[in-house]
Amino acid sequence: MASASAPLRVVLVEDSVLLREGLIRLFDEAGYVTAGAWGDAEDIVDRVRGARADVAILDVRLPPAFRDEGIRAALTLRSALPDVGILVLSQYVEGVYARELLAGGEGGVGYLLKDRVTSLDEFTDAVERVRERGTVLDPLVVQGLLSSRPNPLSALTPRERDVLSLMAEGRSNASIAERLYIGVGAVEKNISAIFAKLGLEESGTEHRRVLAVLAFLQRP
Repeated sequence: MASASAPLRVVLVEDSVLLREGLIRLFDEAGYVTAGAWGDAEDIVDRVRGARADVAILDVRLPPAFRDEGIRAALTLRSALPDVGILVLSQYVEGVYARELLAGGEGGVGYLLKDRVTSLDEFTDAVERVRERGTVLDPLVVQGLLSSRPNPLSALTPRERDVLSLMAEGRSNASIAERLYIGVGAVEKNISAIFAKLGLEESGTEHRRVLAVLAFLQRP
């Protein structure tokens, strides 16, 4: 694991050679150590453990079948190496896979769409938030998760829905306030109202609040 002075160590599992090499260059530019880069997820636990990785970044669809090999590898890593952050990249919004990844509720996970990773700063911010046990979700993934469970949200006002959506992305209260052009106090009031209406107890950390909301939305 990275210390305050050691560079962050990442491993990458991506079958596209061009994308893999491009991401490696991006990691170098960000000052990360690429401790491993592979085109498949075979023996993933041994590979990641041997690389002493802080964060593992995986495509959802990998050889041999290009279905869900990447997400299954991510879930295996979550179970075997819980201290390793997991960031999944996908070409599509696949809500089932996002729910599976978030189901444990521990934080340290992310799900981003490849074609919406548009800048070095945004991507490295996501990697570092995952490493710090935060949760990072693409806004389109959040939208899919929230819209798939409309009934629990029917009591929320439009403003509360906006706040909830940004919370689910892993945004801090200050970031939500900036995005919505309201004060931090107003954000806090909206969050309190959201948890009251959804019957959830507020937690002390941002990512646990986000995962509590998502866990509620995943209930049958």
